Amino acid sequence: MSVLTLHNNLNTYLLLAALLFGMGIYGLVTRRTLIGMLISSELILAAASLNFMAFNRFTAPDPTVGQIFTLFIMAIAAAEAAIGLSITIAVYRNYKSVDTEDLVDLKG
Repeated sequence: MSVLTLHNNLNTYLLLAALLFGMGIYGLVTRRTLIGMLISSELILAAASLNFMAFNRFTAPDPTVGQIFTLFIMAIAAAEAAIGLSITIAVYRNYKSVDTEDLVDLKG
């Protein structure tokens, strides 16, 4: 298989989405800061968007369904980033740290 024809294959997109999803899960598990976790969750949402667009291109009879789902995912990602960053700023103002292990008062 030639490198030039990889973009015409559903498996290429699914493999890339699985790689993004795996990196996102790995980042959520290993990162200790709230910013790192926020970026990792963005990678997971990007993987979901890529899956929707790939299935939209190769299997869907109506080409707008996957694009509409991807637009909703982009809106959710933007809202999540705004709310997550505001929570991170509020936590930093109170605890002077964004390390998740320092936030012991939030338990319970």
